Amino acid sequence: MAEHEAISAASAKFPKPPQRKFQYGTAGFRLQATLLESVVFRVGLLATLRSRKLNGQTIGIMITASHNPPEDNGVKLVDPMGEMLEESWEAHATTLANASSVQQLVEDYIKIITECQIKSDTKARVVFARDTRPSGARLVSALVEALKATNTEYTDHKLLTTPQLHYITRCLNTKGSPYEYGQPSEQGYYRKTAASLKAAMQSHQHIGPVTVDCANGIGGPKLRELLKYLPSPSEGGLEIKVVNDDVDKPEKLNYQCGADFVKTNQRAPPSSHASPLARCASLDGDADRIVFYFNDSGGTFRLLDGDRIATLAASFIGDLARSAGLDEKLKVGVVQTAYANGASTAYVTQDLRLPVVCTATGVKHLHHAATKFDVGVYFEANGHGTVVFSDLALKRLAKYEPKSPAQASALETLRALTSLINQTVGDALSDLLLVEVILAHKGWGPKEWDLTYTDLPNRLVRVEVADRSIFKAVDAERKLESPPGVQAQIDAAVGKFKNGRSFARASGTEDAVRVYAEAATRSETEDLAQKVATIVRQAGE
Repeated sequence: MAEHEAISAASAKFPKPPQRKFQYGTAGFRLQATLLESVVFRVGLLATLRSRKLNGQTIGIMITASHNPPEDNGVKLVDPMGEMLEESWEAHATTLANASSVQQLVEDYIKIITECQIKSDTKARVVFARDTRPSGARLVSALVEALKATNTEYTDHKLLTTPQLHYITRCLNTKGSPYEYGQPSEQGYYRKTAASLKAAMQSHQHIGPVTVDCANGIGGPKLRELLKYLPSPSEGGLEIKVVNDDVDKPEKLNYQCGADFVKTNQRAPPSSHASPLARCASLDGDADRIVFYFNDSGGTFRLLDGDRIATLAASFIGDLARSAGLDEKLKVGVVQTAYANGASTAYVTQDLRLPVVCTATGVKHLHHAATKFDVGVYFEANGHGTVVFSDLALKRLAKYEPKSPAQASALETLRALTSLINQTVGDALSDLLLVEVILAHKGWGPKEWDLTYTDLPNRLVRVEVADRSIFKAVDAERKLESPPGVQAQIDAAVGKFKNGRSFARASGTEDAVRVYAEAATRSETEDLAQKVATIVRQAGE
């Protein structure tokens, strides 16, 4: 009863904004920061319950809004192995966030305890961090009030990238076990990454510098810190030129820079002055996604997005497995969404001869599907993704005895990659180094990487509708089952274009439907996109 009274007293300081409806999704809660205090407080309560339900394992909380503008913020929960919150608990988060009064909040809190059979005397443990947004400190204060009210043991890790918080959460929960993931600290993250990079590179040399746009977010200072642990260019290390790392001016966050800007606008940030064929990359605001790009010798912008990273990683890991003599024992697979370019899917299945699985949009769906392979590679086109090694794969890599120096070399690189890659979640810093290792081993620059396959022209169109809920998708969001007859119209339109492909998917946040289209030429793609957009617009009237 004392806990319930403490929750009541504390929550009264953070009343829910009237007439607001909150929904926990793949990105957690994300909206205008001035509306978030009550939500963050209640997420703190849920983290306590989640930890108790899992017998006191540590739960992570990250306060960030990723690539959103600086006036926004968000909050999401991290489960013990560094993965996204279990999907069944998203409804509990939504319920608590929408409790209309203090009394209703306490009643909902008690109801979750009863429904989930949670032992209230179990000690709860939480770790949390935030990005560089100015609203973060105020939201942390609301979070701490919730954790104090529930007598939860907590650690504030201050400013971290989202993947670093995921890393620390997993390290804490695996410490002392056969699956120990690393030292649970920011410094532990840097040391593990640096040691793994050295082992993965072996005697290979990096080819020229890479310029990294940090979106004026948390990735800037953290990348500069990581560089202190890596060999300098004069010592044979990678030369990284850090740009857009101004975190002292909040209004610069994600403004005309960052991964989302580059992917959406199909051009380098205006601040970029890279010379032709120079390798460039952009992180997003919380450094959990990355895209690469360059200008060719004719000055044309070339994007190397998440599809390109996935195919590069899958190709390299597949080659290493064969070179190590493990190709029969390691099943490598690639996971994509319907937004993956059709050319990348064809390249994986026909050239690399690897299986591809398509899932619904959202990292949680891709990550889950990736765990079905011995080595699962997943990246969304926006640059968010990672590589997941199964427990069986890790055991086989640890125990395998190479039969030649060539096998030993490939095996050493594979083992190093399992540590270099942040397997908990997409991590821009770790993915940056993964790509650089692969390019060094292959002796490639961005031009050679770009030549692996040719993207089909594609177009994404946003169509406003009166009610997005009438558009229900199936088959990994590639087909519409309602409204009735709409999919048949889309199929008929697609059939008129060479290499045509198109699908419509309702937005998760607004009354709009997004139409994706591909075809053999740019003009045909535009024509197909507009035809399907018209079909959707008429169905939504």
